[in-house]
Amino acid sequence: MALSINDIKTGVTILVGNDVYIVIDAQHVKPGKGAAFVRAKCRNMKNSSIQELTFRGDEKIEPAFVEERKLQYQYHTGELYHFMDQENFEDIVISEDILGDKKKFLKDALLVTGYFYKGEILNINLPNFVDFKVVHTEPGIKGDTAKSGSKPAEIETGTIVQVPLFIEVGDIIKVDTRSGEYIERVA
Repeated sequence: MALSINDIKTGVTILVGNDVYIVIDAQHVKPGKGAAFVRAKCRNMKNSSIQELTFRGDEKIEPAFVEERKLQYQYHTGELYHFMDQENFEDIVISEDILGDKKKFLKDALLVTGYFYKGEILNINLPNFVDFKVVHTEPGIKGDTAKSGSKPAEIETGTIVQVPLFIEVGDIIKVDTRSGEYIERVA
């Protein structure tokens, strides 16, 4: 069953060529002359690139039924990352090239959302905020808390995050996984 241009709305997943896209924004345009069309901003669900696509009134767009599953991160071996499906306890293996920069924030037992199309993993979505333990940072100098500034700190996944000068080894900090920025000290 193909979709018409009237069905193109934010959040709809569509198949364009061999790629699955999710519609981020859609504008229905009805010019004074000619047929109506839809200008849609779409995100490729495999590589997260954003494209602007145009659909004419007579085009039929194929829907893509994307399945969301809760996955728990287990471990990695080389370039393969192992997750456990929370419903059927199946082992899901995802390659490093699918994960991209998201691998920097994967810690043991972290729950993520996996997106599947026809049984194939497209991508994962991390929680927006995750708590990490600081394993290494230079000690702050007394009085540093009064001025603003930052220093690099290594979190438990090996990723370097810029933190305020008062953060010490052993502190638990909240990090925004979308930008990699320090949010606050939790403990």
